[in-house]
Amino acid sequence: MTYAQQHLGEAGKIMTMLDAAAIERMVALLADLRSQGGRLFFLGVGGSAGNASHAVNDFRKIVGIEAYTPTDNVSELTARTNDDGWASVFVEWLKVSRLRAKDMLFVFSVGGGNLEKNISPNLVTALWVWSGGTAGIPRRWPMPASSSPRSIPKPSHPTPKRSRR
Repeated sequence: MTYAQQHLGEAGKIMTMLDAAAIERMVALLADLRSQGGRLFFLGVGGSAGNASHAVNDFRKIVGIEAYTPTDNVSELTARTNDDGWASVFVEWLKVSRLRAKDMLFVFSVGGGNLEKNISPNLVTALWVWSGGTAGIPRRWPMPASSSPRSIPKPSHPTPKRSRR
């Protein structure tokens, strides 16, 4: 089996593991967001920052939803990081964006987050504030993906070792 065949086979298996009902719920939420004139805010770090930027483009251009990501403005992102710290960079950006009840926060994350281990504290804090928190420790984090109607968990799939030629 070639590398390409193996890759395509694995991709196909992963696609069958996705929760179609969760995807349909997400589509319904996005359609409702567009019909109500809500805005869509994407968050992500590392490669997910690139995905967030690309998603902003697609949702604005193709879907017609007003969309933004803080990682598109490197000057503001790095100034906030320098002045206020990495953990609060997204929260402070979102505050200036004046979030409304009809807006939506969309987070790209492979590893999730954990405040105790200092893993993606910026994403954890942003989600906590978005969910109604104000100060202190989040009431419930990490939030199980199954408890959120706005979550599409990634399938758990062991990464096989690939032979390199």
